[in-house]
Amino acid sequence: MTFITAAHELLESDVYIDLRPTLGIPLHLKCEGFNFAGSIKIVPAAWMVATAEREGVIGPDSILIESSSGNLGVALAVTAASKGLRFVCVTDPNCNPATVNLMRALGAEVVIVGEPDATGGYLAARKAYVRKRCREDPAYVWLNQYENPANWAAHYENTAPFIAKQFPDLDTLFIGTGTGGTLMGCARYFREHRPQVRIIAVDSVGSVSFAGTPGPRHIPGLGAGTPMPLIDPELTGDLVDEVIRVHEIDTIRTCRRLAARGMLLGGSSGTVVSAASRWLARHRTPVRTAVAIAPDLGERYVDTIYDDTWVTHHYGHDDVHSLLENH
Repeated sequence: MTFITAAHELLESDVYIDLRPTLGIPLHLKCEGFNFAGSIKIVPAAWMVATAEREGVIGPDSILIESSSGNLGVALAVTAASKGLRFVCVTDPNCNPATVNLMRALGAEVVIVGEPDATGGYLAARKAYVRKRCREDPAYVWLNQYENPANWAAHYENTAPFIAKQFPDLDTLFIGTGTGGTLMGCARYFREHRPQVRIIAVDSVGSVSFAGTPGPRHIPGLGAGTPMPLIDPELTGDLVDEVIRVHEIDTIRTCRRLAARGMLLGGSSGTVVSAASRWLARHRTPVRTAVAIAPDLGERYVDTIYDDTWVTHHYGHDDVHSLLENH
């Protein structure tokens, strides 16, 4: 039985789904959405804030500010509210409306940057706005999830050890990649403690997290329009065995297949499951134990990836059901 005294203290989930009966694949899905933030982002949010408090960066009059496409913003809103701190989330039009409303319900100020930067897209524009607010008022504290080592350390100290304890015979781990915090923290842990575990990074088509060609992306969470500082190219080859990129329409198809069985998962989770399904299908060597980290649940996506009108609008097809079945 778990007892907590504050919302940000509920971090880890012991819920795993065996996807063999549902999708016919030998995969255990670690569901990270059963906390007050609804995603795995509560882990780095709470860790980054605690680290900043311990180092004297955050005081009682500080105002937290962060750029986020959604889930980390909610996690910081939960953490800030739990600790009695003010929080400003700087996001962009790709952020789900439900996510924006949720952050505001938690007491956060939400700023939507409507114009992308000419060279760095919405992410660069969001960062520029954060820097501007910090220059104008020294009370603002930017945790900077993109470069903060506490981001990956949170998963090194929490997420990875929990998985390792639960699955002593683990041989393959699938991890979605946004800022790189979950990937780098888990990869570092397993390389040090269980080097035989295969680490498969999952990215979105159109992301440049692992080089590649930039392209349009409409589902927030995984992927990035500019290289992420936490993903060190010199270390990635040693820490990551393979990178799989997933088309967004495959993300949507996977999410809907799972929803049809009663499991409403978020876009990041659908992307990871899609990648794992593809990888497992093409590897004939038996896999003893494969685990995929599902970062989020799906309620915040009911107006986007679960909405036929939204899907048709963004992916240019008159018959959305045919698109999802035949892509």
